[in-house]
Amino acid sequence: MDFSIFNLITMIGGLAMFLYGMEVMGDGLKQSSGGALKRVLGKLTQNALLGVLTGALVTAVIQSSTATIVLTVGLIGAGILNLRQATSIVLGANIGTTITAQIIRLMDIESGGAWFLEIFKPSTLAPVALIAGIIILMFLKKEKLFSVGRICIGFGLLFIGIMTMSDAVEPLSESEAFVNALTAVSNAPLLGLLVGLVLTVIVQSSSAMVGILQALSSTGAITFSLVYPVIMGINLGTCVTTAMVCSIGTSKDAKRTGMVHILFNTIGTILFMIAMTLLRHFGAFGDLWTSVSNSGSIANFQTLFNLITAVVLLPFTNLLVKASLSIIKPDKVKPEEYPELNALDEKLYIAPSMALSEATRSVSVMCKAARDNLELGYQQLIGYTQERAAEIDAREEKIDGFADKADNFFIGLSKHTDIPADNRQLNMLMQSVPNIERVGDYATNFNELAEKLARQGLSFSQHAADELGILFDAVNEILKLTIEALDKDDTSIAKRIEPLEEVIDDMVILLKDRHTERLRQGVCAINSGIVFIEVLTYMERAADQCSGIAMLMLARSNETIQLNHHEYLRSLHADGGAKYKSEFEKRHEQYMVKLKNLAD
Repeated sequence: MDFSIFNLITMIGGLAMFLYGMEVMGDGLKQSSGGALKRVLGKLTQNALLGVLTGALVTAVIQSSTATIVLTVGLIGAGILNLRQATSIVLGANIGTTITAQIIRLMDIESGGAWFLEIFKPSTLAPVALIAGIIILMFLKKEKLFSVGRICIGFGLLFIGIMTMSDAVEPLSESEAFVNALTAVSNAPLLGLLVGLVLTVIVQSSSAMVGILQALSSTGAITFSLVYPVIMGINLGTCVTTAMVCSIGTSKDAKRTGMVHILFNTIGTILFMIAMTLLRHFGAFGDLWTSVSNSGSIANFQTLFNLITAVVLLPFTNLLVKASLSIIKPDKVKPEEYPELNALDEKLYIAPSMALSEATRSVSVMCKAARDNLELGYQQLIGYTQERAAEIDAREEKIDGFADKADNFFIGLSKHTDIPADNRQLNMLMQSVPNIERVGDYATNFNELAEKLARQGLSFSQHAADELGILFDAVNEILKLTIEALDKDDTSIAKRIEPLEEVIDDMVILLKDRHTERLRQGVCAINSGIVFIEVLTYMERAADQCSGIAMLMLARSNETIQLNHHEYLRSLHADGGAKYKSEFEKRHEQYMVKLKNLAD
């Protein structure tokens, strides 16, 4: 039977199903382990060997070496990884990507009538995986099992895709033109390398290209002399994708990570090509070169090639880093303040759970920047300076810029999150950013009020300044609690915010009453008195924003708060329970009693 246009269409359809299956399975694996991926990447890369193993493990989970490098680039931008740690991950990424080929080799299983082996044949395993996946997704509908269902569906589609490709290319075994073409490539290793490189750039997946090669092996026309150069070309082809993703809108170290990957793959391929050419020339390994390869031997060679390359180049990690530093030179600029605010890179969408984790961390840093700016604004009220005013304006611009970027990032990320818990977390972050932005605005308000006082030659009385100092200490503390709650994503810390906010409300009421009395007695100037009242209002509002963020955090798992958080707050203030009362009394003693003891 001849290979027709219909076979070609079937083959491309099988490839499409294979790629989609890889994506679905990878998404499921990422969703089930996204938070762990970040912890693993951050902790297990201090040692170069552990870094290589980590890179291999993470790539095996997310099914793409390019995706691992993209994640690594994102974590470099967030300041979690440095270039040296990233280099070891890159060395391991190529090893991890071979897991797909090792899974596909199950096609070579011959049951020989044994039922337990029959189960592991793709023709049985694929429908079983699909049935399990659809049962989980349609009938169980448990949030924790959602990612497991996607893994099963993806696994089944992957095998159906590879089996479809294998069936479609079967007629090629009888095609003289196909056999002649393979013979020509087998006799010209550089041509085989070029074929692997170009096709990988087109398909944008080394795993898919190896899968195609494994499917073609079912024709019985694929020899080892064809396999080894094509595999090396596939390895080089991944560098093109890496170069693209690491060159656009990233830091210098991110670009250097991409350069390390290119150097690693290029050097490894050159060394291996030289070694294989010499071995073949001198007739080493006998008939290996003309032996017919199956999917298992193709998978084994890919794994062996990447393992040997990593082992050979691991001792030269420092040289790879130095080479990347020489090629991509550093900018002579002052280190940026709050670099974590640049961590929201769309490349992180590849792993939604990790992207969400980074987003949470970035929002907590935004809150820290707003707190720092509010403190500068308070210092301006005590003694105004132009230098501090410029610093406040610059930081406020950075906070506003992050808020805009965060909104766009969250909207984009929402299209990649399927797990209800992740959606609730994303919703919390989206609503928290405006609260934090308002705290930053209050710093600007402080600055403007301080400038007004300085321009009119006015200042607060010592007594008023002391009162503001105690109140600001309380506001500063509630902001610190909010930052800690966001950073650790800890609801137990969030629960400590509302008692302090209630104390701050009581302090503001007391200070307004006192100040009104001072104005009535003529102790304070009217103009500075008006500014004092405005400052109290902004401090109270800053505490209110913290309370709002705490409620958003608690609402993720509390339906009562979701339905009516105002009613929840009223009931909390009326009878918040022993823990709430204890925290309130502690904060009351810490700030309110101190304020009351401040003699008029």
